[in-house]
Amino acid sequence: QVRLVESGGGLMQAGGSLRLSCAASGGSFSRYAMGWFRQTGGKEREFVAAITWSGRSTLYTDSAKGRFTISRDNAKNTVYLQMNSLRPEDTGVYYCAADGTRPTATRRREAEYDYWGQGTQVTVSS
Repeated sequence: QVRLVESGGGLMQAGGSLRLSCAASGGSFSRYAMGWFRQTGGKEREFVAAITWSGRSTLYTDSAKGRFTISRDNAKNTVYLQMNSLRPEDTGVYYCAADGTRPTATRRREAEYDYWGQGTQVTVSS
């Protein structure tokens, strides 16, 4: 059982930056690919970014490309999401997730992830 705890969310003006962190415990972190998802209002969670267990491969949704960077530090059992040039449409609750089934893959679907954090709120004002 892997426990994930996100942090780093907050209120930011458009154009600003935030770095989200997700600390993992209770499992072997390097056995998992990791992902970040976002949920806004009553909508389903949407994929933002993913990274393989080694960190060598990453994947982003189109709106995040060039602005967001996902990275991980396996020694610290932590995955990060650096968000730059923030826009109001980036507002939402950000969740990190762990995929233990295919740690060498970067996957977009919510159902492909095994463990989830509780989320951290990001609000971007215009």
